Amino acid sequence: MVAGHPVQTAEGRVEPNNARKIREGLLLSKAELARRAGISVLTLNRVEKGMSCRMDTKRKIILALGLQLTDRDKVFSNP
Repeated sequence: MVAGHPVQTAEGRVEPNNARKIREGLLLSKAELARRAGISVLTLNRVEKGMSCRMDTKRKIILALGLQLTDRDKVFSNP
């Protein structure tokens, strides 16, 4: 991460998001959010770094953060 912006990696394209910022604002650990979302900590770590993920994974994270699906742009910005 450079100056708060995700760096593109060889593993996938970069998708800037606010997942980490919102998670930390709710005082949730990565492990707790991953448990609530039903995903692995490794997957959450990759998402927070801006790597691409499936739409279903995004849906799980949004709901686990206590948000509505209509709030998706607050978490995941559009490319």
